[in-house]
Parts: sequence; C-alpha cells; structure tokens
Amino acid sequence: MIALEQARQHLETLGLKQAVEVLDNTLDAAASRQLPYPEMLAELLGVEVAARRERYLTTRTRLAHLPFQRTLEQFDFGFQPSIDERLVKELANLAFVAEATNVILLGPPGVGKTHLAIALALRAIENGQGAYFVRAYDLMEDLRKARAEHNLNRRMKVYLAPKVLVVDEFGIWPYDRESATAFFTLVSARYERGSIILTSNKGFGEWGELLGDSVIASAVLDRLLHHSHVLNIRGESYRLREKRQAGLFPSHQQLGAAPEEAGDNYAD
Repeated sequence: MIALEQARQHLETLGLKQAVEVLDNTLDAAASRQLPYPEMLAELLGVEVAARRERYLTTRTRLAHLPFQRTLEQFDFGFQPSIDERLVKELANLAFVAEATNVILLGPPGVGKTHLAIALALRAIENGQGAYFVRAYDLMEDLRKARAEHNLNRRMKVYLAPKVLVVDEFGIWPYDRESATAFFTLVSARYERGSIILTSNKGFGEWGELLGDSVIASAVLDRLLHHSHVLNIRGESYRLREKRQAGLFPSHQQLGAAPEEAGDNYAD
C-alpha cells in the first residue's frame, strides 16, 4: 500500500489529476482482467490524455467565441441540394487551413452558411488549430475604433493570431470608408498566412456599394479570392421551413416564387 500511495503522490506532483482519480479503479480492473503492467499503464495514461484533450478542446472552443456549436454531420445536405457536398467534405480535411486558403459562403439568410462556417471552425479546433468567430459588424466597428485611436496594430493581433478567422454576416449592414480600409488592412495581413471563412448575403458585384468604395472592394476581393473556395447556396431558409411546417408562414407557391429562384442574385 505504501507503493500505491507513493504512486498516487507522484501522479499528483506531475499534475496528472485524472489519472489520480481513476488509479484505484484501473488497478482493480487490471487485476481482475490479469492485464500486464504495460497495458495497465497505457490505460491509466490514456485516461489522462483523453481528459487533457477534452480540456484543450473546451478551452479552445470557448476562446473561439462561437455563438453555438454545429457539426458537418448535423448539416442537412438533402435540404440544400445546391451545395457541393463533395467540396464541403474536402474542406473538412482542412487542407485549406494548411494552405491558408479562404472559404466564401454566399447565399440568402437562413440557408446554413453560418452552420457550415462554424462546423469547419470546430473541425480546425479538433485538429489543434486556433479559430476565432466574429460578426462582420462587430469586426468593422472594432477595427474602425482601433484605427481612429491609433491602436490598430494591437487590435489586429486578435484577428491575425488564429489559423481560421470566421467573419459572419458580411453584407447585412453597409460600412463606412474607415471601416472598409481597416478591413482591407486585415485581409491583406492574413493574405497567404491564415484562412478566412466569410459568410455573406451579397454577391461580389455589390461589395463596392457595401464598402462604400469600389477600389477598396476590388482590392479586398483580389486577396480574398486569389486562394479561395466559393460555395454559392441557393435554397430555402431552414427557419422559414420550420414556420411553414407549423403553418405560420405562407408557402413559396402562395408567395408566387419558386424556391430555386431565391438565391439567384448572390454570386457573380
């Protein structure tokens, strides 16, 4: 028993908290199954490794500021047949992160753009890559304010550090020239160094008006699209589907529009 207590103390000294908690049960199970010592040790350390990975993923996910968690397995490709499922599964292999390639998700509200963006960010986190989620309006306001206060370089580090930066809802609000210039600075700084996953309800031809400057818009698109995958999602909103199923919203036939027409104006 003295040896057992010494082992427990050594595990505690090494900070192997989970191994300490399961030590007695592991020893009892090893004795009943007549496990060789190497296998018993592997099981004990395996529990510790699993617990540490879980803590790592929890911390990384919290630091990513994701508004919710959705996986690719939860995405209903059958409801959105316009999506290239093969390409999405290819992206899930995370080669785009290693190559600092961008992913642009275009389409009307509610078609699953944010779901896919978050699912890819989670996949990156599971693979040991840092990710960070920010809504476009909050990002623009933060950068604009930092630029006005001559603090842009310090704030920029927040958005340059992660391997994957998710910029959500780009195009919901128009931006002033100061915000547009700051956004261009960020895109340029991440160019060929880190991936941007961007969701937008605006086609590329509308970005000049959106950013208030066609020259800045062209420069942003030049860098975003040089190394990129573009998914144009044309379909019905998941949220409206639920309302229709509950009889709370008119059908497409009642509105006089075909479902496939909904996303025709979201990419050039």
